[in-house]
Amino acid sequence: MSDHEHEEHAHEPAGYGMYFLTWFSLLVLTAITVTAAGMTFGSMSVVVALLIALVKATIVLMLFMHLKYEDPLFHKLLWVVIFAMAVFIGMTFTDTLFR
Repeated sequence: MSDHEHEEHAHEPAGYGMYFLTWFSLLVLTAITVTAAGMTFGSMSVVVALLIALVKATIVLMLFMHLKYEDPLFHKLLWVVIFAMAVFIGMTFTDTLFR
């Protein structure tokens, strides 16, 4: 590999402050999840829980798995995978609804 290819993927390592903020935000979101589980949102309970989980998953993907620093191609591929999972899960729910 040439030096140019190494420079292209180089990024500043995240400091302790970033990891602390990430940990603290995940801790707060977990507290919100526990609090929301005790509340009644009616038919929106699952939606609220999934939205909180989506935010937490996004934080983990971007910071701990370093997707934030990757090429845009990986971001596009992630959306393809999410779409495929949504289709499969949606097809499963449709199957179970009409039995």
